Amino acid sequence: MNIVHMKYAVEVEKTRSISKAAENLFMGQPNLSRAIKELEESLGITIFKRTPKGMEVTPDGEEFLQYARKILRQIEEVEQIYAGGKIDKQQFSISVPRAGYISCAFAEFAKHIDMSRPAEIFYKETNTSRAINNILNADYQLGIIRYQKVFEPYFEAMLRDKGLESRLVWEFSYVAAMSEKSPLAQKESFSLSELSDYIEIAHADPYVPSLPLVDVKKAELSEHVDKRIFVFERGSQMDLLSTVPRTFMWVSPVPEYVRRLYGIVERQSPENKKVYRDVLIYRKGYHLTELDQAFLDNVDKIIAQL
Repeated sequence: MNIVHMKYAVEVEKTRSISKAAENLFMGQPNLSRAIKELEESLGITIFKRTPKGMEVTPDGEEFLQYARKILRQIEEVEQIYAGGKIDKQQFSISVPRAGYISCAFAEFAKHIDMSRPAEIFYKETNTSRAINNILNADYQLGIIRYQKVFEPYFEAMLRDKGLESRLVWEFSYVAAMSEKSPLAQKESFSLSELSDYIEIAHADPYVPSLPLVDVKKAELSEHVDKRIFVFERGSQMDLLSTVPRTFMWVSPVPEYVRRLYGIVERQSPENKKVYRDVLIYRKGYHLTELDQAFLDNVDKIIAQL
């Protein structure tokens, strides 16, 4: 496998275009197409497929490109070390659930990045499965995963099998976030049966290891609701909650300034007995850096305020 061809594939993924990638690489389009074809033949997979919207990455290609980016970063680091001394770069990478309190902690953390040194910071909001995969295959150092406490044995076994350590970040019960204009917002609490007249904004990618998706959805989704909008992106979720009064979403407690920003409130139901855990994960033997600890300190501060 040719390292140069690997660089070509990463550039095609970045631009989603053979012609644009060839331009950026200062080479002819036919030569780039031929190099990608040779790479695919050497690997025995199809990395890209052509679509009217450009070059689309296949599932096999996505897996390969995760490894390719990791290898290329490591090569770059080695080159920097031996080409004039190691660059003292600030590095931090984490995958997290879509949670207001964590994003607030990250914003506070980002305010204190040392501006006199290079920095490379990766912060990805995603589901539990991808957070784990990012540590195992995509060179992320940390992850925070969320699960119902009743499913803890499944997650403990899975993390142990994958060589990952964990520690509790926060244990909480969900609150219902909704527009301040929602009829439910006029109450301090509500019964679950009252949700039948509302639309639930739900995460589109629940996950519990070793359990079928249909069983996971039964455990996560309320039986009192028959109208749902499934959304992956947290910003869109908040926009829906703030502008459509008859929507709600089960969330971890929301910091006050986020509620003010989006014009939402949080309400509780005494009938909601589910307990959730947000858990920090990382590879066995990994030692937290100063940046890692600074981020976690900010998470603890936000939790203390809630």
